[in-house]
Amino acid sequence: MSSLTSLTLKAALDGLAAKSFSSEELTQAHVEAVAAAKPLNAFILETPEKALDMARAADARRAKGEAGPLEGAPLGIKDLFCTEGVRSTACSNILGNFVPTYESTVTSQLWRDGAVMLGKLNMDEFAMGSSNETSAFGPVVNPWRRNGGNAQLTPGGSSGGSASSVAADLCLGATATDTGGSIRQPAAFTGTVGIKPTYGRCSRWGVVAFASSLDQAGPIAKTVEDAAILLKSMSGHDPKDSTSLDIEVPDFASFVGKSVKGLRIGIPKEYRVDNMPVEIEKLWEQGIAWLKEAGCEIVEVSLPHTKYALPAYYIVAPAEASSNLARYDGVRYGLRVPGKDIVDLYEKTRAQGFGKEVRRRIMIGTYVLSAGYYDAYYVRAQKIRTLIKKDFEDVYAAGVDAILTPATPSAAFGIGEKGGADPVEMYLNDVFTVTVNMAGLPGIAVPAGFSSEGLPLGLQLIGRAFDEETLFSVAEVIEQAAGRVDLPQAWWA
Repeated sequence: MSSLTSLTLKAALDGLAAKSFSSEELTQAHVEAVAAAKPLNAFILETPEKALDMARAADARRAKGEAGPLEGAPLGIKDLFCTEGVRSTACSNILGNFVPTYESTVTSQLWRDGAVMLGKLNMDEFAMGSSNETSAFGPVVNPWRRNGGNAQLTPGGSSGGSASSVAADLCLGATATDTGGSIRQPAAFTGTVGIKPTYGRCSRWGVVAFASSLDQAGPIAKTVEDAAILLKSMSGHDPKDSTSLDIEVPDFASFVGKSVKGLRIGIPKEYRVDNMPVEIEKLWEQGIAWLKEAGCEIVEVSLPHTKYALPAYYIVAPAEASSNLARYDGVRYGLRVPGKDIVDLYEKTRAQGFGKEVRRRIMIGTYVLSAGYYDAYYVRAQKIRTLIKKDFEDVYAAGVDAILTPATPSAAFGIGEKGGADPVEMYLNDVFTVTVNMAGLPGIAVPAGFSSEGLPLGLQLIGRAFDEETLFSVAEVIEQAAGRVDLPQAWWA
């Protein structure tokens, strides 16, 4: 594999600026890496010709002195983002071979800044899943393996293709989305960095909707600094998205390496869940020690409504999904299964087009919104959501700058190991991440160590609304203390 693919995004941009190599050379190296990584199933659509055309255009702009912040950097795009003229399916059969005639705001901003598209990345169908096993294109394989084993592991979900491709050096960074942990959990499972920004920081326009009040786009990258660089390009006000806030976008990368001395870091007692693996507990304690050494003040805090977050999330998210996915009816676009009348067409199309997990969540959502159950379930879940948000507000009002927790309750597990007989088993993987979405706050997962089987483990930092800057500063401390996570070997090539 080319040494160019092992570069971080920052190192690649520096090399391009120094003319050590061209964007075309950099992109060609990544195109070849993607082609050699079929066993990972991370890319479901490769666009090598488009990538090389974009790279040549980037080289031309750089030669004229018109280079953008991401000029010539090859990225992967999660299949949830609509890309003009390039198939976008949310990894569902119901969208068939849908080719958008428009570009999502987030990807258009990446192209504005000079980035190059390598192709579309695999994901859980409609972003519903925690293991990337619900995709219509089959599961993504984690590039990591257990010590001495060759069992195929999940990279997490729903942004499994994004995390796997970044960890395997197939792209310099990737777009992802997070509704209940779909950026942070895959990042933790693959030794990459993933940030779910504050709700409203990135536009949702052109991103296929799952749960509109929870969905948020963000990057998965090799380092904290790379994530900061990507988030700046992805962020910004968009009048086409009513939930996009018109606030200044800071230079996030400038906060990487900034002193954290004097910051107050909260440790929530409610996150010490029953039967937490010893290695997760140790990792958390190690993170606390690193931050103490860096001059942070560690304080125990309470988020009393945490235990209700997961059940409330699995009422709110399916309710919004059932509403959002009503548009897929076989009439306007995507799959159409003929029926004897319009109702029969709807039923057959949706039955064949949606996968098992998506059908399950649509049914749950329809149930909790139905007459007689709306007040008992949906309204109550929204009230709990308000209390969860208030828990965080109270902690931050007391002077806490960020909260440190584990990112996941375990290391990556095997494909097919969880959720077969009991879907709740899979839902429990989101136990540390859903609160952040329910409260609309920013959260970052950063590699912090390894399990006893040699698999990456991550820690999560949760920040105040629109204070991603502090998260980048604190995450950099953990990254520096833990050391860079490098993939042991490219077994798939």
